[in-house]
Amino acid sequence: MRIFSGVQPTGRKHLGNYIGAFVPHVASQDRGESIYCIVDLHATTVAYDPARLRSDVYDLQAVWMAAGLDPERCVLFRQSDVIEHSELQWLLNSVTAYGELSRMTQFKDKSGQQDFISAGIFNYPILMAADILLYRTDEVPVGDDQRQHVELSRDVAQRFNSRFGETFVVPEVVIRDVGARIMDLQTPERKMSTTGGTPAGTVYVTDDPAAILKKFRSAVTDSGREIRHSPEKAGISNLLEILAVVRGASIGELEREFEGAGYGDFKLAVGEAVVDYLTPVRERFATLRADEAGLEATLRRGAEKARAIAVETMAGVRAAMGVGPVR
Repeated sequence: MRIFSGVQPTGRKHLGNYIGAFVPHVASQDRGESIYCIVDLHATTVAYDPARLRSDVYDLQAVWMAAGLDPERCVLFRQSDVIEHSELQWLLNSVTAYGELSRMTQFKDKSGQQDFISAGIFNYPILMAADILLYRTDEVPVGDDQRQHVELSRDVAQRFNSRFGETFVVPEVVIRDVGARIMDLQTPERKMSTTGGTPAGTVYVTDDPAAILKKFRSAVTDSGREIRHSPEKAGISNLLEILAVVRGASIGELEREFEGAGYGDFKLAVGEAVVDYLTPVRERFATLRADEAGLEATLRRGAEKARAIAVETMAGVRAAMGVGPVR
C-alpha cells in the first residue's frame, strides 16, 4: 500500500487543515508506505512573494512534523527538489484533453477571481496527476473539493496505460467523512479557509489559547436553543463535528451530553477542547520552526528517498513513450 498526499505551502494552516488532512496523514504512516509532498511548484501558479514562499514551506513542514509526521516513518519532501514531477507533467499533457481541464471546478473559480490567469492555473491538474502517478500511488487522501482532480488523475492513468501499456497504478480517492469539511465559525455555510474565510471564523493551529477561545465564544449559531446536528443548524452542526473529532466522541454522544445546555456554555466547551487539542502541537511547532537548518536537512533526505522511486517510474514512462535513449 502506497499513500500520497501533497499540500500547498500557502498561508497559515488552520483547524480545518489539521483535522481534515494532517491528523489522517499521521495515522496513515502505519498503514503503508506514506509519501508527503510540500507542493511549492503549485504555489507559483498565482502571484506570490518568493521569500514568503520559502518561509511558508518551512511553516508547513514544521506544522506537519509537530502534528506527528515522522521523517523516519514516511517520505516528507519538497516537490521542486524532485525534477521528475515537472518532466512527468509535460509528458502527461499528451494524454490529457483540453476539455477535461476546462471543466475543472477550481480552474473556473480561480480564473474568475483574477485579472491575470496563468497557464499554470489551467495546467495545475496535470501537475497534480504527475505528483500522484509518479509514485505509483494506491490511495490519495483529499478533501472533497479535490475529488475532481484525483478523478482526472485516474482517467489520465487509464488513458496512458491503454495507449502505451500498463505503466501507472490507477489511484483510489479516500475522503474522510467526519471532520473533512470544518466550516468557518462566522459563516458556517462555507469551509474554513486561509484565503477566503473570515478572520474571526478561522482558527489557526498556531493561535494562542486566548485567541481560540475568543473565536469560539463569538461563533455564529442560530436563533434556537437545541444542540442538535441538522442541516438547518449549520453553526451548531459545525461545532458538534469539531468537538466530535477533538474528543474522539460520536455526534450522538455529544448531543446527549449537552442536552438542555445553553449555546454559550456549549461554545465555551468546544473552545476549551480545541485549546487542549492544539496546545501540544503549537508548542512543538515553535521548537521545530526555530531550526531552519534542521528542517532543510530533513527535506533533503526526504527528496533523496522520493527520487529513488520517481527515477524508476520515469524510466518506465520514457521507455513506454519512446522518449530518450534506449536502455
